[in-house]
Amino acid sequence: MVHSETDAGKNLSAAAARGKVAEVRRMLEEQRVHPDTVNEFGRTALQVMMMGSTSVACLLLEHGANANVQDRQGVAPAHDAARTGFVDTLRVLVQFGASVNTPDNTGALPIHLAIREGHTDVVEFLAPFSNLSHQDTSGDTALDIARKAHYPGLLEMLERQFESSLKLKL
Repeated sequence: MVHSETDAGKNLSAAAARGKVAEVRRMLEEQRVHPDTVNEFGRTALQVMMMGSTSVACLLLEHGANANVQDRQGVAPAHDAARTGFVDTLRVLVQFGASVNTPDNTGALPIHLAIREGHTDVVEFLAPFSNLSHQDTSGDTALDIARKAHYPGLLEMLERQFESSLKLKL
């Protein structure tokens, strides 16, 4: 039983990584493979899926995949989507309950990764949902990272968002 479950996880993960929507659907619906079945590396299909494939993300999440699953480094699919700049995939993840305020093992939130990689559209999407006061293990907030990366437009947008969130708390 364990062997076949590992094979099912491996096959589902492989199909998701290649963005094969029909194959993922067949495994979920016909073979009844649970979307959180892990592959031989202990990772789920959502963790290894082709990040630009919102169809695969939707399919896995609609079938009950855990949007907040984390690997050993604390990296969740939202971290991966933010780091790689796939804002549409990130929107789907958030729609299905992915937290954008869960840090990885370095204390980084998805917004920290998006800023470091210069993904302005992702940062703009994440800013209203993110805890902009959160510090990573180096003590840096999202604003600190934007300042250090010399992204003045991004920094101004984050400062406005931060001020707006402070006013809401008052």
